[in-house]
Amino acid sequence: MEGSERSRRRPPERRGREPRRRRGERSPRSETWARIAVAVPAAIGAILIVYWGGVVFALAIGLLGLVALHELYGMMDGVRPPKLAGFLTVIALAVAAALGGTWWVLVVVVASIPVTFGLALLRPGREGVTFAIAGTLLGALWVGLALAHAIFLRDLPDGGGLMLDVLVGTFLGDVAAYFGGRAWGRRELAPLISPSKTVEGAAAGVIGGTLALFLFAVAYQDFFDGREVDALVIGLSVALATPVGDLFESLVKRDLGTKDAGRFFGVHGGVLDRLDAVFFTVVAGYYAAVAVGF
Repeated sequence: MEGSERSRRRPPERRGREPRRRRGERSPRSETWARIAVAVPAAIGAILIVYWGGVVFALAIGLLGLVALHELYGMMDGVRPPKLAGFLTVIALAVAAALGGTWWVLVVVVASIPVTFGLALLRPGREGVTFAIAGTLLGALWVGLALAHAIFLRDLPDGGGLMLDVLVGTFLGDVAAYFGGRAWGRRELAPLISPSKTVEGAAAGVIGGTLALFLFAVAYQDFFDGREVDALVIGLSVALATPVGDLFESLVKRDLGTKDAGRFFGVHGGVLDRLDAVFFTVVAGYYAAVAVGF
């Protein structure tokens, strides 16, 4: 009798009711809108920066590079890298690429080693100094050389259009990899680095990124008229570099025990999280464009 009384008092369960969320946790719908609210202004800003080119482009990507490097050195705080050496190297690489060209970029790379060594000597002790120097140079060259190649790419004839092509191929390839992995993903691509990535998702990303860049280039850019094969070559190069850049940052973050590098882009994470693939694809896109004659 008592059990039946309790059952009458229990409110009926609603079908399809969502599980109760923890306090402060976003719903899937609000999460999606939050991502859109950040992604749309960021995309518009990227298009304007690429369009302006010149000093505006170099300054904008230089600032993003410094933020990305700050995020990386924050994750490496345990080894106390001489951060100033890394920041100076990134600034010098951007200036060298914008004003001096490839020879001066090489000079900066060579100079970064003794500069890092000299600033590391100012530490109060030598404990962990090898890892500190290695981490400093890793970040400076990872980020700084990507910025230099982005400037090289933008400075090519039709460089503004080529830069947009690379961004389209990178980000749409990433989207294709995400949905392809959700739909068909079975085999893990790199379980020790990023267990959620699959071979099928990576294949979808390569195909999707190649086609996205190719279709965007031949449909909207007249300098690819009669050069469809060139667009395909650049698209494939960018699409193959995209997962490499993504996995590279995932490996670093996993080793350093960090989920997101920062919160610069809100729910999208930090600059390093959003531009990890771009740091590789601008390099691949530049050399592919030069190889086909741009």
